[in-house]
Amino acid sequence: MSKTNPGNFFEDFTLGQVIEHATPRTVTDGDRALYGALYPTRFAVPSSAAFAASVGLDPAPVEELIAFHIAFGKTVPDVSLNAVANLGYAECRFHRPIVAGDTLSTRSEVIGLKENSNGKTGVVYVRSTATDQDGAVALEWARWVMVHKRDHAAPAPERVVPELAKVVPVEDLVIPKGLDFTDYDFAAAGEPHRFDDYEVGERIDHVDGVTLSEAEHMMATRLWQNTAKVHFNVEARPDGNRLIYGGHVISMARALSFNGLANAQLIAAINGGSHTAPAFAGDTVYAWSEVLDKAETSAPGVGALRLRLVATKGRDESMTLRGDDGKYAPGVLLDLDYWALVPR
Repeated sequence: MSKTNPGNFFEDFTLGQVIEHATPRTVTDGDRALYGALYPTRFAVPSSAAFAASVGLDPAPVEELIAFHIAFGKTVPDVSLNAVANLGYAECRFHRPIVAGDTLSTRSEVIGLKENSNGKTGVVYVRSTATDQDGAVALEWARWVMVHKRDHAAPAPERVVPELAKVVPVEDLVIPKGLDFTDYDFAAAGEPHRFDDYEVGERIDHVDGVTLSEAEHMMATRLWQNTAKVHFNVEARPDGNRLIYGGHVISMARALSFNGLANAQLIAAINGGSHTAPAFAGDTVYAWSEVLDKAETSAPGVGALRLRLVATKGRDESMTLRGDDGKYAPGVLLDLDYWALVPR
């Protein structure tokens, strides 16, 4: 009997199946340092322990996306090892800031299945929950991924596509305990723009670009213990290219958004996201944002901006999301809708 794990194929999933993912992963300050080496991030809260303490967060949290990538990586061997591509996210909430020393464990429940018309692949919908060392929920999200079938002749399961909320309601956002932006240091943060300076419908060109490299994207993906074959093995795709992990593009775009959104300090929720086109080493990523909504919160001095973050291959000064045909414009790599906490 083989002792190795070939990963699950589409026909291995069943509706309601619950998967406990190995292995727990402890967050360290090394993750913070490596994240800063991989992405041009400069947000003050995860960068400065003194700044974080000044707004009520002590010890200083790591970037929310570090926690997301670690928790997501746990799911890969069981959910997407044999994936064609990760397709999207919804209903992601960060329940509390993650700090060095926290240990994350992840479990997933299969909430939907849909075989594709080609009979060779299918879409698996899962809801994943990451808990900390005390069993408290740290973050949760839903995602859907296209997975290969092992046996193309295997019968299709009953088609179940879950209804997922398009937006996490602002009243369901979890504001970190003690967060207080009343005495926010705008000079230290890097920009003067606050909640009232942003208008719904406004678009912000983040200007800067970063060319993706083969070594960096594989290092990042290994850092999160994401073992998906398509990111490492040139034999895993017919075109012989290693696919850039979608989370790498998310983190790159988020880091680039500092220029224009430096005070969008904390991600409270990800409403939805789509990887609209593949990215490969050599592509140069740019980003722009659109303000979709604004809301006040109960925390002192804290407002919430609902933002659309768009990553593109090559800079698009026109900031075009979709063409006249309703399809994503050429060059769009990522369409991410999220809530960020900003000073009022």
